[in-house]
Parts: sequence; structure tokens; C-alpha cells
Amino acid sequence: MLIREAQPGDLDAILALCRAHAEYERAPIVIGGWDERLRAAIFDGRPRLRCLVAEAGTRIEGYATFTRDFSTWRATEYGHVDCVYVSEGSRGRGIGAALMKTIAREAAGFGIAHLEWQTPWWNLPAVRFYERLGATAMPKVRFAWNPGHP
Repeated sequence: MLIREAQPGDLDAILALCRAHAEYERAPIVIGGWDERLRAAIFDGRPRLRCLVAEAGTRIEGYATFTRDFSTWRATEYGHVDCVYVSEGSRGRGIGAALMKTIAREAAGFGIAHLEWQTPWWNLPAVRFYERLGATAMPKVRFAWNPGHP
């Protein structure tokens, strides 16, 4: 298993994994340019979104995306892990842990020692996985708002 930075030729595999991830989490993907916006966020100029892929042979079996963000309460940058997903047939082989450890190393390279993310409350396999990593759950309610749009 190779964990590496995503390359433009990986986009179709990343999009397929994103669709599977959204379906698993019962979340809609915003259609209408989604693929092009994601490509731009990962690969154009100064990328807004960092993306790692887990490659087994010639197949991409997982991906993780993260950004640098800023915490007012900590008055410092932190890493926001947006997505971590491993294809169903490849789970339990250490891929998720390898993706998370790579994110932690990359964040440390930016001087970032704190990472945050969320997972649905009902995704108990993910909750247990993150707890095994040593992460601590922070109970909050997540909101979404699209002002001006129905």
C-alpha cells in the first residue's frame, strides 16, 4: 500500500470514492460542476484542499482530504480533516490509519499539532477507529446553512 499525494490522473478514482463516501454517509453531492470545482481545489495553482490517496497496485482504494484552518480559541492554525474514506473491500487493512498518520506528519511539517474532524454519530466503526488512534470525541451539533437558497 502506497500513501501519496493525489495527482490529476487520479481524479476519476477520487470522484468515485467521494460518491461512495457520500452514499455511505447518506449525504448528497452537489451536482453541477462538482467534479470541476473539486479538481480546481486539489490541483490548481495553490491548492485549497490537500488530497492523499491510498494506492494498492494500480487501484486507488482510499483517499483523505484536509485543509489548514484557524482556531480563534486556540489562536493558532489547526488541520481540518474533511474526508477519510477507504473502499469497503479494503477496510481493516490499516489504510485508514496510514492516511491519518500521513496527514499528521504533513500537518506537523506546517507546524500544526492539532487535527479536528467529524463523523456521523451512527458510524460506530469510524468512531471506534478514531478512538483507537487516540482521538477524543467532542460533542457538538453540526449545522449547515445556505442563506438565500431554498
